[in-house]
Amino acid sequence: RRPAAIALMLQIDCPYCGARAQSEFGYERTLDSIVTLEMPADEAVRRLYARANPRGFDEELWRHAFGCRQWLVLRRHRQTHEIASVAAFDPALHR
Repeated sequence: RRPAAIALMLQIDCPYCGARAQSEFGYERTLDSIVTLEMPADEAVRRLYARANPRGFDEELWRHAFGCRQWLVLRRHRQTHEIASVAAFDPALHR
């Protein structure tokens, strides 16, 4: 018999609430795919459909949906799911 697969949950260290289970958070998108209203259409299309899909670390936008409801930036490894850092999202810095 094969052993049952073990589902592992990420532990995300919210800067406002402390360490919480992944089930409290919702993934939104990678930061390089954020588009703004004033962005030219060709740039928006490039960001949404022609962006890189790197192996290794990437910055992602998450929301603490069942907690403080704040938007967060996670620097997470795409293959191992290791979380290198968690910070508050600042729209002025991520355009």
